Amino acid sequence: MEKYRKTIGRHGEDAAEKYLKKKRYKILERNFLIRGGEIDIIAQKGEYIVFIEVKTRCDMAFGTPAEAVTFRKIRSMKKTAEVYMQQYGEAYVRFDVIEVHMAVTADKPRLIQINHIENAFM
Repeated sequence: MEKYRKTIGRHGEDAAEKYLKKKRYKILERNFLIRGGEIDIIAQKGEYIVFIEVKTRCDMAFGTPAEAVTFRKIRSMKKTAEVYMQQYGEAYVRFDVIEVHMAVTADKPRLIQINHIENAFM
């Protein structure tokens, strides 16, 4: 089950990256990891550095993907973003969530819809 979830998550992040590139975001990092935190995608759009959490779901049994971004995850993302910005320098910062809805047919994920929530939290 864990392998399945990771596979779906990777497909979701790939779809989100492709979507962002189409929207003229410059991808700076994928899966930026520090002790105690991870950010799925770090991108630049104009003068903003955008920290993006990607949530992928194949059904809505447990709510929308964005509802899975907990207070704990938000706190972790903010700390991780601080570490990144210490390395990067000064810039405007934004936190987004990208919901990726997929269907799995014949063991192969298929993209249904992407919902990009800009400024999901402060």
